Formats: sequence, structure tokens, C-alpha cells
Amino acid sequence: MRNRRQRCCAAFGVVAAIAASAAGVAGCSDADAGTGDDLTETMAFAQQMIMEGRQTFRFDTFGDEEFWGDQLHLHDAIKGAALGGVGPGLTPNAALGLGLRVDSEALNAATRQQIQNGTADLGNPATTVELLRQNAVIGVTGFFDVGGALTKVGIQCALCHSTVDDDLAVGIGRRRDGWPNRDLNVGAIIALAPDLTPFTTLLGASDPAVRAVLNSWGPGKFDAELVLDGQAMQPGSSTSSATLIPPAYGLAGVNLGTWTGWGSTTHWNGLVANIEMHGKGTFWDPRLNDANKFPIAAAAGFANIRNTPDLITPKLAALHFYQLSLRAPTPPTGSFDATMASNGKIVFETQAQCARCHVPPLFTEPGWNMHLPADVGIDGFQASRSPDAHYRTPPLKGLWAHQTGGFYHDGRFATLDAVVNHYDGFLALGLTPTQKAELVQYLLSL
Repeated sequence: MRNRRQRCCAAFGVVAAIAASAAGVAGCSDADAGTGDDLTETMAFAQQMIMEGRQTFRFDTFGDEEFWGDQLHLHDAIKGAALGGVGPGLTPNAALGLGLRVDSEALNAATRQQIQNGTADLGNPATTVELLRQNAVIGVTGFFDVGGALTKVGIQCALCHSTVDDDLAVGIGRRRDGWPNRDLNVGAIIALAPDLTPFTTLLGASDPAVRAVLNSWGPGKFDAELVLDGQAMQPGSSTSSATLIPPAYGLAGVNLGTWTGWGSTTHWNGLVANIEMHGKGTFWDPRLNDANKFPIAAAAGFANIRNTPDLITPKLAALHFYQLSLRAPTPPTGSFDATMASNGKIVFETQAQCARCHVPPLFTEPGWNMHLPADVGIDGFQASRSPDAHYRTPPLKGLWAHQTGGFYHDGRFATLDAVVNHYDGFLALGLTPTQKAELVQYLLSL
């Protein structure tokens, strides 16, 4: 971590120097652009906020280990009976199969070498515990006693909103913060816990019923509203109510950051840290007092959460700053047809009418970027679980990097071709097969 921090700090120092120099070369007066000292101070503040926010995003549990460890005993299922826990334990192979990812840069030299040469015992829960000891399991922190035994685990934002580049092996590589982990089976991981009493009590359901719901989510999905409204399945079906994990990059300039009309990214950070991660903080949203819409939340008092000490609120500003610094990833060279994409841009901005809502360069609406279900031609179930019953216009930059799991909030459209066909029919656009193909290539180029 020290080397990476030094490199990042050095990079920001260069940025600050370049920015200060550029201001001088441009000949701006102090009255026009502020003094050089002001700019230096601003750049230093930005650097500090980004570094603090990254630390929070990657490593801060907000005290949630009391829930995942002391109450659910998830760590006991991870280490297994042979190490003083319960059951067979969670091997690295099984963990990778559940979508958990390993930060190769956090590994010590010996472990890295063993993985490289194929001698690491990835079929042994003890190896998983060792990876936790090295703080290498992305989004999960292990806590150990003086004797070296794993005593609890906590989770971070990075659990769902980071992946790796597979630099060392599949699922083991350098971090990609902000990328949605569409391989992560959150529900199945929670269902490993030997004690789900907090969930069964909150939801008023049996242990088997809760485990069945958790296991119904599948890879890349999470049902944040389950602990608010208790709607585990979509009405009249056996389809889970869980939604796709969205990207946490490319949010600068974007008004709302959730699939539906909950609120700003800062609001959602507070809600998730307090209610979903079960951290120890302060949260206020009186809309959750609506017992008809949010019966579980209203009964549990989620509208007004107070903890002393508050381990969340002091971290929210820097966390938000870091999230806004995460740029959408650039498509790899050769991943799309450039000529078709160029033609598709014209289709996007004209006949297909995409740019009316996905306004370049934000590729969402500047302002209130929300629509009624009827505006986009789909049902309103998920929108109805939010306070204002609208769907967000999602920004499109970096779309190529989160195709796994499908598109829209619930992955109902498996491919971009299916999305284009939906709008072609719903809006009676009359696109030709060639225009549709060009439009898809343009979307992949963003």
C-alpha cells in the first residue's frame, strides 16, 4: 500500500504543478482565476479527499463487523470446523466461484509466487483465511485475535463495486474500483452464515425461507429494498426482486445514482452504509416512515438511525469525492467496429432519438434524470419500490464494461441488441437492421 500511495501522491503533485503552470502561462490575473496559492491549496485538498475516499471505499467497514461477525458469524462459515468454525469452510476456489475477488497487489511475495506457479492450496479454507490476513480479499476484512485466529469479518463498498483485471489469475489481479462485480453472488455469500436470526427477525420469516430468498438473487444482483418492504419476489411470479449491481464510475455530473428514484449518491451511500452494510452511523430519511410502502423499514425505525460514535458520517464527503473521481473505463482497442460506431453516433443522435434522454457527454439528462415506467415502456414494479416511482436514465459511458447480467435494472434485456429492439418497437422508430447494428457498435464505443 505504501508504494501505491506514494505513486498516487506523486501523480497528484505533478497534476498540481501542471495546473499551476498552465494558469501562469495563460496569463490569468488573480482576480480572474484566483492566486497560485489558492490553486495549490485546492489541489492539495482534492488529493487528500481522493486518498481518504479511496481508503474508505476499499477498506472501511464502518463497524459492520459487529453484524457480519458477532451476529451472523459469517467468519465461522469461512474458516470451517477444522479451524474452529462450522461446516466445511470456504476454499479460495469456492470463494472465487462466488465472485469474490483477490487483490494481487496486496499479496505477499510468497503467496503471489505460489499462485503463479500453481502450488497455492486453493482447495483449503486455511488459504482463504490467510488471504484475509493479508487483507487481499476485495471488500472483506478479517479480524484476528492475538493468537492469529479469525474472529469476525466486515465488508466494504468495494465488495460489490470493484473487480480485478485478472492479472495474476482469473479473479486475482489489480483492483478496478467502480466496476460492478457482476460475478458476485451476494445472496449466496450471506446465506453461508450459520446464524441468520437478524434477518429472520426483521423479515418475520423462517430460516429456510430467508436462505431460499438469498439464494434466488444470483450473480451480480442485490435486493436493497428487501429489508425495507419485504417484497422478495416480483408480484405473481417466482422471479427475484433483486436488481443488478450498477457501476460506481462515471457519476460526475450525474444527478441521481440509483436505478430508481431514491436520491443522490450521497443519500444512497448513507442508506447502504447504515442499513445494508449494517455499519454504525447516522441516517435520516422520513420517507421510510411510510408503513404502507416500507413496512419493514417503518417498523425497524430505519427512518432515523443514530449511533454513538458515528463511524459513517465523517467518511461520506471523501467517499463521494472519490466516487466522482472514478472515470468510466475506455473501451479496449478492437472491441468495437469504429466505422459502424461512427455511423451509429448519427443514428443515436437522430432517428433513434437516444440523445433526447442520454444527452452527450453525460449520456443522461442534465437535471432531474428520471422517467415514469410508461416513458420507457416497461412495468413499474421496481420503480414502485422507491419513494417517487420513477426510473433513472442511466449514464452510458463505460457500458461495454458491465454487459454481464444484461441491461436495465434487472437484466431483463440480455444484450444491447435486445435493448435497441425494445425501443425500436416501443417508439416505432423504424430502424433498419444495419442502423441497429451500427447503434450497438456506437454504444460499445462509449
